[in-house]
Order: sequence, then C-alpha cells, then structure tokens
Amino acid sequence: MKKIILPLLLVAVLSGCGGSGKKSAGDKKETATDDNSENPVYQKGLGLVAKNDCLTCHKVDEKLTGPPYREVADKYGNMPDTIVAHLASKIIQGGNGVWGDVFMLPHPGISKEDAEAMVRYILLLKK
Repeated sequence: MKKIILPLLLVAVLSGCGGSGKKSAGDKKETATDDNSENPVYQKGLGLVAKNDCLTCHKVDEKLTGPPYREVADKYGNMPDTIVAHLASKIIQGGNGVWGDVFMLPHPGISKEDAEAMVRYILLLKK
C-alpha cells in the first residue's frame, strides 16, 4: 500500500507546484530576443556572431573577457547610425580602453558588411 500511496502523493505535489504553464503579463520578463526572434537583422547578426569567435570573449548578459553585448547595446543604442560603422571598424581592427585594459583582438577576416550586421544585432539587445 505504501508503494502506491507515496508515488501518488509525489505526483500530486509535483503537479501542484507546476502551475498551469501560463504566465500573466506581470510574470513575463520581456527580453530583446522575444521581440527580435523573427527580425532578419537580428537573425543575420546572431548567425555571424555564432559563426565567428565572438562568443569566446562575449556573452549577451555576462561579462567574460569583453563586455556583455547588452551593456554595449545600452551604451551605444541611442547614438546616431554612424556608430554602426565605428563599432564595425573596432571589430575588424581591434581596440581597447573603452571597456578596460583588455585588448580586443582584430578580426581582419570579417568583412565590413558582416561586422556592421553584427553591430546591428548587438544594438538590438538594448534594454
């Protein structure tokens, strides 16, 4: 009898804790990926970031060697469109000093067009 009651009790407790699976508007934490998942600019940039070595030093919300992409987006997201070309040149040529003393390695194999697409993706992550 105990062998039957204990599993049933465990199932009842677990199903009670799970809820309906629905979230109210107040419970849902909106993220940039929720808004941009179908955006072709977002998709292209995300693909390029994943294809290159970017994720070795950067993550969206966590600091690794370089700054999190969201911090970059928050810093530069309200600047004029000319910032895209400037940041793309930083990707290609490398640089340091803005986010600390760690040098970002140059990526001369990335085209200007691809670097700009990567920057546009990053800027879409602005909170």
